[in-house]
Amino acid sequence: MKGYRKVLIAVNGSKEVLSKGIDLACDEKCWITVVKVLPPNEGDLNLVGIKNIEDVLDNGSRLETVEIRKRAETEGVLVKTRIEEGDASQKILEVAEEERCDVIVMGAKKRSWLRKIFGDNTVGKVIHQSPCLVFVVSV
Repeated sequence: MKGYRKVLIAVNGSKEVLSKGIDLACDEKCWITVVKVLPPNEGDLNLVGIKNIEDVLDNGSRLETVEIRKRAETEGVLVKTRIEEGDASQKILEVAEEERCDVIVMGAKKRSWLRKIFGDNTVGKVIHQSPCLVFVVSV
């Protein structure tokens, strides 16, 4: 796999996706952008007993960003992190185009045939609409 300059890693909570994406970028000596897509905030929030409202609003993404930066620092690579809100497949594709990425790294869980038919298939949507290659990591 030669010739990549920019890698987009779409994290979904799996450490394996981040690890494989960083490994690929290190092998290719690429720029890395990591994106975490949060679902859109709909409805009222129950804030009873909440000490830090930011933790609720960012869905723990700030902590995940710190972990990503620590992992990248140990590998000696520079990482740009982005937190987006909205439809996951649409936001991943938008970030890939904006950042001019050569490859998208994302994870996929093994799915039952029933879930494949009726479920929301983010990986499938990204693969079919992506302007670049998609590397899928089994998680």
